[in-house]
Amino acid sequence: MSDRTALQGVAGFLEHIACVIVGFVMMVAGLGLGVTLVMLPFGLVIGLAGFGLFVCGLLVRFEPAKEFRS
Repeated sequence: MSDRTALQGVAGFLEHIACVIVGFVMMVAGLGLGVTLVMLPFGLVIGLAGFGLFVCGLLVRFEPAKEFRS
């Protein structure tokens, strides 16, 4: 295994961890905003976006786009 492959693996792992952490923070912020009735619409949007980011960080695989050759 080359150094570049190992570095790409570590960078990919850190990307997933960052998405999970940011998604969790957004869910908690959305929950906090949703408690007040005035900020409920913003809390729902932020919380659902955080949930999507959290799930993507856990399940989705990030790969560079492959080149299209005709």
